[in-house]
Amino acid sequence: MADIPVHDPVKAAAALAPKIREARDELDSARRLPKPLVEELDKAGLLRLGLPRSMGGLESDPLTSFHAIEELSRADGSVGWCAMLSSGTAVLTGWLKADVARSMFGQPPEFRLAGSIRPEGRALNVDGGYRVSGRWDYASGVDHASWLLCTCNVEDNNGPLLTAEGTPVTRVLFAPAQAATIIDTWDVMGMRGTGSNDFVLDDVFIPDEHTFSLLDPPQEKGTVYHPRFVFAGLWTQTVANSLGMARGAMDAYLQLAEQASSTMSSTLLRDRAPTQSAVGEAEAIISGARAYVLDAVGRAWRAVCDGCEDPSWEIAQARLAITHGMRESVRAVDILFHAAGTNAIHRGHPLERFFRDIHVAVQHVAGLPSNIEAGGRVMLGLPPGGPGW
Repeated sequence: MADIPVHDPVKAAAALAPKIREARDELDSARRLPKPLVEELDKAGLLRLGLPRSMGGLESDPLTSFHAIEELSRADGSVGWCAMLSSGTAVLTGWLKADVARSMFGQPPEFRLAGSIRPEGRALNVDGGYRVSGRWDYASGVDHASWLLCTCNVEDNNGPLLTAEGTPVTRVLFAPAQAATIIDTWDVMGMRGTGSNDFVLDDVFIPDEHTFSLLDPPQEKGTVYHPRFVFAGLWTQTVANSLGMARGAMDAYLQLAEQASSTMSSTLLRDRAPTQSAVGEAEAIISGARAYVLDAVGRAWRAVCDGCEDPSWEIAQARLAITHGMRESVRAVDILFHAAGTNAIHRGHPLERFFRDIHVAVQHVAGLPSNIEAGGRVMLGLPPGGPGW
């Protein structure tokens, strides 16, 4: 990888594809990314795309990040997912002070992030920081993480703290990975290589400067960290993972169609009208959904960069495109899987794995139908009624 410049993550991701494909069986059986592959991803900067430049990161714009995660996911969904989770949630470091973050992560930064923005822990407010306890689930990449993102409900000696509206006060904390105990819970149908296990913190002290509230303004001034754009930008990488898998499934099907027939006919799949129709339909779905994402996210990015006073319409379009793209990726993979017949049902065939992985990926909050409803509310001139808008 020495000849691949760190500042070109898309080329770095494409160059890693052969090694990723070689590791697919191992990561599926081990249920985590192999250490040598993690080191390659780390060296190429693909686990810290969203980390600010002030902290030694790439601070990649959303479309560059999209293309990099798409390339990784085209080779394997689990690899793209782990890179997406670490690189995407890295944008939340923009709420830390740069000098504090540099002392935390080191220079060059040792930064591989796992964790959750769901408040699944308790943070007791003490002198200088918080005593944190809790158990967080679905921590993709936790086995190779150096830092953990832990969101907590805040308490003091009198019990849980509440906002003026009566809702729990929450805080996001960065904990060193060595402070956690990993619980092996990841026995699933798809995305097996992500190692999305639980982790536990038991009365761990976290300094106040290693924490933040998303209700506060970010410390970083770059557009990647703009409060109105941050979730659209983060989830742009999530849809890149889905669309990358859909493209990987297409690659696998085209290769299969050139070689395989079926038990009922010796005619190659590629020479059959149903196959040709399936490929054409799936290609239109993938390319159409991808074009909508790139256009809508690009427009939202430009609106925020240009200082638009109210980018609600553009943010809504980006969020709609993200959810639409994830769900359309599933539809395209389903078409290809069924068109392949029994050829695609065998363990180890790339199409079979993409089929399993894409159906797990779409369960992410970015793929939920409620995002479509919230986008529709914005189109109708109503408040979206959901988080992160």
